[in-house]
Amino acid sequence: MGKLAVYKYVAMMFLVLQLIVSAYTFLGLFGGDVNPVGNMARAMVVYILPILIILNFILLIYWLVRKRWIISILPLVTILCCIPYIGTIIQFRSVDEKIGDAQKGIKIATYNVAKFNRETSGFLAQDILAEMKRQKVDIFCIQEYMETGGDVNNTTSYKEYFPYVSLAGRDVAVFSRYPIKKMKPFLFEDSNQAGMYVDIDVNGQVFRIFNVHLETTGINRTMYKAGKLEAQGYDVSKNRVLNAVYGNYSLGMMFRAAQANIIANEIRSSEKPCIVCGDFNDVPYSYVYKTMLGDLVDGFKECGGGYMGTFRGKKNVRIDYIFHSQTLKGLNYYKTDLTYSDHYPVFMKLETPQ
Repeated sequence: MGKLAVYKYVAMMFLVLQLIVSAYTFLGLFGGDVNPVGNMARAMVVYILPILIILNFILLIYWLVRKRWIISILPLVTILCCIPYIGTIIQFRSVDEKIGDAQKGIKIATYNVAKFNRETSGFLAQDILAEMKRQKVDIFCIQEYMETGGDVNNTTSYKEYFPYVSLAGRDVAVFSRYPIKKMKPFLFEDSNQAGMYVDIDVNGQVFRIFNVHLETTGINRTMYKAGKLEAQGYDVSKNRVLNAVYGNYSLGMMFRAAQANIIANEIRSSEKPCIVCGDFNDVPYSYVYKTMLGDLVDGFKECGGGYMGTFRGKKNVRIDYIFHSQTLKGLNYYKTDLTYSDHYPVFMKLETPQ
């Protein structure tokens, strides 16, 4: 009788765990529908969605092994509902960089270059330019751009291949092989980040290209400061560190939400076909992602392949994007493994209306 009671107790605990995991999974899937301001806890669940999906897989296996067929439906349905989210991170198709090269259209790249690592000889900037030439890029959107490296003017050197350029102050720039007809900057208040759009005339068709760099998370900076204090002998308790991390991240989320709303309003009001790209500093299905995407097409889901992590290192998550209007068609979407920055460059070839 004692063993039976323990068995029932364990089974009940697993069922409760399943209900909690499924509930939080659905909360994460829809957490990006609400502005983080006033809904911070709900909005943050999206960041643990991969962990929740893995837990659902583990629980599904557990219920199948225990032959609890009816209960196993719950994690199965939860996982099936996560398929659209999983598609923003990984696509089970192969992508050839050369696909679409022979077709008419425009090729766009976005890359957070981390100020070329403040390298003074201009070598990194020139090597990145060489990669853009190799990839036959028509429009190059850069975040954390640095115009000069020592005595080298990067803008001048880039004009050899990209004759048209617009700088929005701070750290965003667009280089183009086609004429830039108009530029509008977005210098976000109380932030070092910025955005811009440019209208580019491609053989008589005008496209509006958005290049944005949204507020950073601040976690690395907080942990770095905490580590320095500990090294100097200060007592930095875990609670204080966690509170600082949470405070920085939640503040960054609110800033990014406000910035995304500004850009999204401009996208919605545009009468021209739009291409939106840049470093959003946020993950798929977050409020920022959903707000920026709107009724646009996520290029990676359309024609990308493999795992799309664009931030290098331990946090290899997808935070760099290219979206486009539904009137355009994506031919391929991929990243390359350049190691000059803490980000990877992202490329997309678009077939444009004739």
